[in-house]
Formats: sequence, C-alpha cells, structure tokens
Amino acid sequence: MTDQESSSAAAEGGETLRERIVLRPLQTRGPFPNPSRRYSRRTGTGSSLRSPIPQITPTSQTLAHTMTQSTSVYSSAAAEDGETLRERIILRPQDYIGSVDKCTRKMWVRERLKFTHRAVTYVPGLYKIFDEVLIYAADNKQRDPSMDSLRVEIDAHQGSISIYYNGQGLPIELHPEEEGLYMPEIIFGHLGSSYDEELTAGGRNNYGGVKLANLFSTEFVIETVDSLLEKRYKQIFSDNIGKKSEPQITVCLQGVNWTRVTFKPDLAKFHMTHLDDDVIDLMRKRVLDMAGFLGMTVQVVFNGRMFQQSRNFGDYVYCYIIGAARDRGEEKLPWTYQRVNDNLEVCVSRSEGTFQQVSFVNKIATIEGGTHVDFVSNHVARCVAKLCNETYKIQVEECEVKEHLWIFVNAVIENPTFNSPTRDALTSPQKSFGFSCELSDEFVGRALRGIISKLCARNSSKYVKASERRG
Repeated sequence: MTDQESSSAAAEGGETLRERIVLRPLQTRGPFPNPSRRYSRRTGTGSSLRSPIPQITPTSQTLAHTMTQSTSVYSSAAAEDGETLRERIILRPQDYIGSVDKCTRKMWVRERLKFTHRAVTYVPGLYKIFDEVLIYAADNKQRDPSMDSLRVEIDAHQGSISIYYNGQGLPIELHPEEEGLYMPEIIFGHLGSSYDEELTAGGRNNYGGVKLANLFSTEFVIETVDSLLEKRYKQIFSDNIGKKSEPQITVCLQGVNWTRVTFKPDLAKFHMTHLDDDVIDLMRKRVLDMAGFLGMTVQVVFNGRMFQQSRNFGDYVYCYIIGAARDRGEEKLPWTYQRVNDNLEVCVSRSEGTFQQVSFVNKIATIEGGTHVDFVSNHVARCVAKLCNETYKIQVEECEVKEHLWIFVNAVIENPTFNSPTRDALTSPQKSFGFSCELSDEFVGRALRGIISKLCARNSSKYVKASERRG
C-alpha cells in the first residue's frame, strides 16, 4: 500500500488506517487471510489463485515476511470493505475488553462482611466494561473534590447496572469541533473522537474507556445535571451504540450536580443469560474497593447498603486481614501500613508460606501484580533481610523473606501500561514510576516482627538438615 492509499483509508475521527495500526498494533491485528485468496484492491473481495501455492517449510525470515504481508492485506481489505471502528471492536472484543468467555480463577470477593479468597467464575470482558464506568465515576472526586456520593445499583433480574455520582456534572454544551454533538455524547457515545484516549481509566493498552460499556450494551442511558447552565441532559443509546435518541435537554433549577449512567450489558455477547452470583460478588467487591480509595468524605452505597468509610488504604486493607485471620483459624494477623508518598501506599502482613499480593494502580485491581509489586516487594524483602541479619544474627536471603510476605500496594502512575486489555498486571518499567519506596525503620521493624517466628523456624530447619547431611 502506498502512502497515498494509506492516508486515504482513513478511520473514524480523521485518524488514518496507517496511524491506527502503528499506534495500536494489538487493536488492529486479526486473523490472517487465507493465502490462497487474492484480494481485489477495488472491491476488497477475493478470488482463488489459479496455480496452487507450493509447500514451503517456513523459516524465521519467511514467517516474518508472511506476517507483515498478511497483516497489510487484512487491514487494507477491512478498510476497503467499509468495516467501521464499531464493527471492528465487536468482531474482535478480545483486543479491547478481553475474553468474552467464562473463566474460573481464585479472586477476592466480599461475603458475610469479610473478604474471602475463593474460586470465582466470571467473564473478563463483562468485568472490564463495568470497571470502566465505575472508575470513571470514582475519578470525579479528582475532578471535583466536593463529590460526596457514589451509588451503584445492580438489578440481576433485569440485567441492569446503574452508577450514580454527584459533584461536577458533564458540561451540557455543544462540542466546539464536532458539529451538532453535545459533550455528554462525545464522552460516552461517539467513537473516534480525541476523548477516546483521554478518558481511558488505565492508560495505554486500552481503548475508549467508558465507551466500551456503551458499545457492549443493548441499552445505555446518560443523565447529567449542569447546575451552572441550569440544564438537565438525557440521552439513550441502544443496539451496541448503533442507535441513539436525540438528547433531551430540559431546564432545571440550580442545585446539586450529578451524573447517572444506566446500562444493560449485552449478555448474549458474553455467552450469558443473566448476571449470576459470582459476577455480582465481584462487582460488589470493586465498589467496596472504591470506598477504600475515596476515603471519609464520600458515601459509597451498593444496592441500598452503605459501605463503611475508610480513613486511608490501611483501614481498607484491614478488611483483608480480618477475613484471612478467620480463614486461617488465627485470632489476628500482624500487619503494618505506611503512606510512603502521594503516589504510593504499602501494607505488609504474613503470608501462608508463599508470596501473596493485593495491588492497585489508579484504582485498577491488578490481579496478577506486575512491576509495581516487584518494585515494592523486593525493597521490603531487602530491608527486612538486612535488619534480620543485623538484629537477630540470623542469616536469611531476600527470597526467603519474600516467601512469608503478603504485600498490599496502592500506586498512582502516570500513563501506565498493562499486559492485556483486562489490565491484570502492570508492565510499566520501574524507572517510569516517578517515585521511590523509602520505608521507615518502624515499618520495616514491624514487618520483621510479623514474620520472625517463621524465619527462625525455617532457619532452624535448615541447620538441622545441614547437620544431618554432615552426620
């Protein structure tokens, strides 16, 4: 494809196909076309080659050439066939929201007033679109510190989710560049605008933010009040963002600003018929996460029940500590907390003999950890091992210390990158974090006291085994 052809194959929002592929290669890849088909530049259709393709054993060079050529042909055909951005996302959801098939993994959920770590069956893509809207709502606290309410209602029978927050509403005014479109529609329902990247909750390796929830819903309703302009806005999207109503703009008296997003996920696309208990338990857990982040000034309510407000991340972590102590049959577990700086909070407790972690980046639950967890846990293990060697004269390695650590990390990182659209693990290099992990002597001492008995027992066992070998 020539530069001229590449420029003419423009995607929505003025972004060329070439730019979209270069900027977001994971989102434009797809199944390679059948090499026995020839694509017509004019029609985008294919016809069988007259002569058979010889069987060639691929080498690394031929594979690289084939992949480059196939991707180019596929992208060209897709653009010329008139495939829209909406169609591309719906056809390849795994590149935007993750898997749309059920999976089972051990995760933390809220049950009977405590956290429990158990096997949960859920659909990552559905979990992702809920998370997008929830985090967008919680982030309004940064946009407007006066926000003091976040309410989530889930109707399992109707398959409906409603997320309400107060504070600064969306500006009910026409966008200066998009003719005839109001700002709420640009933010929640217009694919291809510059806001797609800006409103992504988790940084790169993600697209569209809250619009993904709209795109994978049979119905998506936006309501917002702009008290400054004394206007109330309501708009309904349906058919996976394919249809929309005209905005209903009415006059309202000056008062409280608020926004409500109500949507019905397209359960058929997630191979589901209803919102089952495991999915609702996960969503409840994520709402409780927001209560831990938003602090004492925001009331967080789930299905009419207000969660206990947390003074800081340490208060929130204590819910895990209580639940784990009960599950292990212990009266209590040792733990310590430190707010290291404005971008990092750390808590440490004792694990069950293997390293454990619970971590967040920009309110996103990084289930598999990532570079931020490695950064913190390695530093904690190094400090604890050094103190143990100096104070107790017990020679332990950092890896031995790490086995007994249960690390909790809450980090704020600018433009984070993740391993996948579901953002299970942070992949940003540590040098890009923009903060250090300076732990106080008190924190390190308390962390060591929490695991010293385990280290002594391990050390004694190690010496006994060494003596037996010598004997």
